[in-house]
Amino acid sequence: MTVNDVLRYLDSEVAPISMAMSWDNVGLLLGRARKPVTKVLVALDATKAVCAEAMALGCELVVTHHPVIFQPAHHLTDDPMTETALDYLESGIAVISMHTNLDLACDGVNDVLAETLELDDIMTLEHDEDEALCHLIRTGFVKTCSLEDFAAFVREKLGCPGLRYASGGKPVREVAVGGGACSDYIQFVAESGADTFVTADLNYHDFQLAEKLGINLIDAGHFETENPVIASLAARLTEAFPDLVVHIAHHGDCIRYL
Repeated sequence: MTVNDVLRYLDSEVAPISMAMSWDNVGLLLGRARKPVTKVLVALDATKAVCAEAMALGCELVVTHHPVIFQPAHHLTDDPMTETALDYLESGIAVISMHTNLDLACDGVNDVLAETLELDDIMTLEHDEDEALCHLIRTGFVKTCSLEDFAAFVREKLGCPGLRYASGGKPVREVAVGGGACSDYIQFVAESGADTFVTADLNYHDFQLAEKLGINLIDAGHFETENPVIASLAARLTEAFPDLVVHIAHHGDCIRYL
């Protein structure tokens, strides 16, 4: 089995590379496609700590959600912006990153997030003016409850050390989810009829919109809203490649709370 075998499976069966947004960088980003693989580490981020963990486990490949190389790199040195990529290269560990294609894919980041939050009747949000939006945001239903109770439930299910929320003046019934930074879609979600939107990376002015748009907003954290897909991805790799040893990285959110 080679790195390329894993890449072909991810591209054809999990999250087609062609689905990635035009500004993204996905696929095999570091390493040799023909390199034999016996062990793989699956992680949200290709950090230095994940590289060290992969080395300790004897993994030849790391599969991540966030790209190890995102902005164009004009050099690979021990400069802080490129040192991590250099660590992987020097360690002989290949890196495959599945970013917005995994966000948009069926059974990807947002389907897993919706399932983790126990939404019923999960659907993709339809919007005539934004094709990507139709594949990104998921909606579903929960038993009617207060925003405070639902926020507490989200915190528990996602393991959030804390979360931020703002009220749109409604109880929670129809919920939309967008893992990671989906603040650009707040108005679209509000127009869809959902009363609550769970996402991440909201700013002060986003929260100010909650009351004006009549939608409850919950910022549950970038790491916390995306990380549930990692266990699902690891399980799919294990099923597809029974002889491959698949590990899940132990790294957590880089943000700390007092």
